[in-house]
Amino acid sequence: MILVTGGTGLVGAQLLYDLTLAGKKVRALRRNTSTDNILNMVFSEKLFLKSNIEWVEGNVTDVHDVLEAMQGIEEVYHCAAKVSFHSSEYKQIMKVNVEGTANMVNMAMEAGVKKFCHVSSIAALGRVEENKVMNEQVMWKSSKHNSMYAVSKYSGEREVWRAMEEGLNAVIVSPAIIIGAGDWKTGSSSMFRQVYKGMKYYSHGVNGFVDARDVTYAMRMLMEKNISGQRYIISAENRTYQEIFNMIADSFHKPRPTIKVNGTLSELGWRAEAMRSFFLNRIPFITKETARNSQNKWFYTSEKIIKALGNFFTPLQKAVEDTSALFLQFQGQAEKKS
Repeated sequence: MILVTGGTGLVGAQLLYDLTLAGKKVRALRRNTSTDNILNMVFSEKLFLKSNIEWVEGNVTDVHDVLEAMQGIEEVYHCAAKVSFHSSEYKQIMKVNVEGTANMVNMAMEAGVKKFCHVSSIAALGRVEENKVMNEQVMWKSSKHNSMYAVSKYSGEREVWRAMEEGLNAVIVSPAIIIGAGDWKTGSSSMFRQVYKGMKYYSHGVNGFVDARDVTYAMRMLMEKNISGQRYIISAENRTYQEIFNMIADSFHKPRPTIKVNGTLSELGWRAEAMRSFFLNRIPFITKETARNSQNKWFYTSEKIIKALGNFFTPLQKAVEDTSALFLQFQGQAEKKS
């Protein structure tokens, strides 16, 4: 039996689809407030597979929920995480991403789990000099460029490394910015919503991007192989935000962004968004962290995972087109009704 956390999220939903399609016995831990919106998108062509998932209600921050979910489990995929760049959510980010991960690895050892896969992030690598290609050997350094989310993922990853020192058979994947079916009001999926609604601005900042299906493929293959105590960057291509926005705009048949955002305009933008969000009582789309990082150029290499598994990456153009089609089918319709 396999346990998956974060099964209603971007990575977890895709992983559940892959595992059930392969006929695996799967249990998934979910919060009582979670919805099936992302699952319904991912499983849309084979919705009947959802009935093969054994759902357990609970939270990774509750050690008793975690231990109960671990009973009879041989493999664990820990996908649950809180993705946020808003200072007001700092305590919750740390609680889920650090304390929750500590609970998972501790209870995995307690339950005698045979293998554990932790979904980290390229953010946990920290930020080094711009224009320098980062690999798995990069050492974390305190930096003004490290977001709260990055700090939380780095701290959570340390819990996994600690557990491996204590005997846990585990592997870590560090995905780049993920393109896939998600909640298009939050996280990386919000890029699609903004472009769909008519995004005018772009930046020449660079980051790594990857298809969600490639992330889950790598996870499953690493769990099947005799690989342990390793971390792998999962990044298909390094692209400018402008290139990604243009791909999304073209796939939606929307106008491409035409106004380049420089450092000054970026600073004004996040401040204006903060003020508007305050008066509208909503979470801002742009924060100080996201605005400033959008100007930076970060490059990543996936040589290590390619050496282990071969080159399995989906071209970003196809990843964007496939994701846009799903959003048009599901989220676009909901947006028009709202």
